[in-house]
Order: sequence, then structure tokens, then C-alpha cells
Amino acid sequence: MARLAPHTLLLALFVFLFGSCTAQNCTTNNLQVTYPAPVAADGWEYRLISTGLTAPRSIVFDSTGGLLVLDAGVGVRRLTLQDNGGTCLSVTANATLIADTALNHGLAISADGGTIYASTVNDVYAYTYNEQTNTVDPTTRRTVVTNMTNTDHVTRTLLLSSRLPNELLVSRGSAANEDPQARNVTSGHSQIRAYDISTLAATDPPFDFVAGTLIGWGLRDSVGVGENPTNGGIWSVENSVDDLTREGVDVHQDNPGEELNFHGILGNTANQGGNYGYPDCYALWSTAGFPDLGALEVGDQFASDNATAGVTDATCNTNFVDPRLVFQAHVSPLDIKFNTNGTTAYITFHGSSDIVSVAFGLNGQPTSPMDSTTAANNILTSPDLTQCPDDCFTPVGLTFDTIGRLFFSSDSTGEIFVLQQSADDGNGDG
Repeated sequence: MARLAPHTLLLALFVFLFGSCTAQNCTTNNLQVTYPAPVAADGWEYRLISTGLTAPRSIVFDSTGGLLVLDAGVGVRRLTLQDNGGTCLSVTANATLIADTALNHGLAISADGGTIYASTVNDVYAYTYNEQTNTVDPTTRRTVVTNMTNTDHVTRTLLLSSRLPNELLVSRGSAANEDPQARNVTSGHSQIRAYDISTLAATDPPFDFVAGTLIGWGLRDSVGVGENPTNGGIWSVENSVDDLTREGVDVHQDNPGEELNFHGILGNTANQGGNYGYPDCYALWSTAGFPDLGALEVGDQFASDNATAGVTDATCNTNFVDPRLVFQAHVSPLDIKFNTNGTTAYITFHGSSDIVSVAFGLNGQPTSPMDSTTAANNILTSPDLTQCPDDCFTPVGLTFDTIGRLFFSSDSTGEIFVLQQSADDGNGDG
């Protein structure tokens, strides 16, 4: 075996520890990751800005520039940031706004900045938030949506619409890998629903989950829910089934694909309330060696071995809503956020330790065809997946600040990062 020169070894070690090259000089933040540093794509740079959190999930900015973090098992924190431009940010204060160990994922803030919404497995709570003093009075807590408890998938993603600011969307997952109750729309399992919170008077009881407007069902675990700012289109990213067989053959390594699903526009019933197939039908990612492939192509739906009697590949593709795009199996997408002009959606892949982008056109739809296997473009990746998940970043929540920088959380490492496009080749200062 050829021996590497000392300078080559040093360069390899530098890339391993600090990413593909050094980001902008930042004297106020010298944080570094303690694992192989993520690698940014050409034209991007990132920086670690916060450590020591428990399990940061959803994140959102308040109107005064504070970063609100749903820290699972802790509550809601507010991080005060010192901004020296670019990715040179650091945390100068970390305050617990809401102490509640049952809060586990969902977080949103009202358009006027006066109400914070956060979720447990069973409830969505609303809290009065004073942005001038950066405080929450815990006695103001009110339950606005309830009756969501089930096992297995216990996160309840929250999205407040920008197009219709009083509409609160809540995503609820399944109670099992293949949950038979999800076939019954009245169960509430594997659904996204919306609630007009302006209609909830102070003395009213909370909405029952199944009383909300049905946005979509047959969605195993659509943790990521986002709104295209240009037309108000609602999109979700689906974590599909594990351990799948097809005609008794194990196909779980590359199937089914994770999904990008379209749910129409709030206030318009077109493309809204459809059944996306779970637990009877799944989306095809890899056609290689797929049993009884027939005419199926990437993105088509196929019947599960455990499907209801009479459900076939043909009925899967005629009776249910197809995904708009599919992604590699088991990448576990957990959030989706659009840039301000709606030309790009950013998605966190928790399972494969990636952040990717998907291009959108002026029509509010992805530019890639439904059968594409290259629609997701890597923005930030782990350099060595053999070290994952124990020694990798695991991206969860995304949010933009007012100048377009993209922030993300990593729950397993307890960290927050900032990511932005740069004029140089891809780089990072992990």
C-alpha cells in the first residue's frame, strides 16, 4: 500500500474534523462538532452556533430575532443571538420560556407574535407570549386541540399558515408500523388536519383532533409539513413503512420510497382531503429486483402484502393519491421549508444525516417529474455514513431568519446550526 505524504495526511484530517474548507473568520464563535464534521455542497457554508441542548426539534424565530427551540423533554427555550454577519453568530442567552417535559416536537408562533403553540402526544397548547420581556406566563396555557394519543409515532407537527394566519395544521402519525386503524378516517390516525383557531372562544373546549378540516389521510408519519409562500400550497414529507415484503420477498432495503405529497391550498377544496394509501399502498423507489414489477415505475404505488382484500397495484394507482416525488427509502424526512420566492424547498433527512433541496417552478410544483430519482440535491451531508447514527449530526427542524439564512436543529447531538449560500465553494466550520 502506498504511504501518504505528511501534508496529505494533515489535509485529510482537517477535512474529517472541520468540513471541506474553512468558513468565514469568526472570532466570537469557536464551537466545533465532536464528530466527523458535515460537508457542505459547493456554494454553501455553515456554522455550529449552539450546543448542550437535550433534543432540539422544531425551531422558529420570534419577531424580535430570538430563536425559539422546542427542546424535547425540556420545553421551549429562547436563544438570544449575537449576529456578526454571515454565519458568524453566537448564543448570548439561553432561557427556558416554557418548562414542560411532555412537549416533544411541535412548535409555532402566531403572526402577531403574541401566542406560542407547542404540542405533546395528546394536546396542542397555546401560551401568551410577551415579546418585549421575552416571557411566558404559564398560567395562560390553554389546550386548543386534544385527543391525539396513540403509540409508536408520538410527535404532532404544527404549522400556522401564512396565507390564512388563523389556520393551524396538525400532523398525527400512525400507532404501528402498519396501522390497521389508519384505514378508518374517524380514527384520526395518520392524518393532517387544520383548525380555524379564531373560532375558538375563550370559554370553548378544545377542538377534538378529528373535528378539524381533513387535509390528508393515509399518511403513515408525515412529520414535515410546509407551505409554499407563493401560492399557499401545503406539502408534507412522509416517513414510509419499515421491514416491507412484496409477495413474501424482503424488499425493505430500497423500498418503499419516502414521499413528498401535495395537499392543495388552504381555503380551496381542490386536492384536499385525499387518501394517500397507507397502510395498503406504498410508493416504489427502486425497481431493481422488485417482485412482479410489471409496468410499475418509480413513484407508482403498489399493494402491500398486508393490504385489504381487493386492493391491487392497479387500485393503488387509481383510488389513492400518488406522491409528487419519492426519495430513497429510510432517509426519514422530518421538516420541509420553502425559500421566500417558493423556488426551493429544503428538507431534513434525519435517517441519512442530510439536508437536501428540491427545485420548484413558478407553478408551485416541483420541476422534477414524478418518476425522478435525482430531485433531491444534497446541501449538507455526513462524510461517513458508517459512523451514523451514533457519530453524526441528525437534522430535524428548519427555519429561515429575515435575511434568508437557514437554521437547523440536530436532536441527537443537542445542537443548532446556521447554513447559508456563499460565493465560494462549499465549506463549513463545524
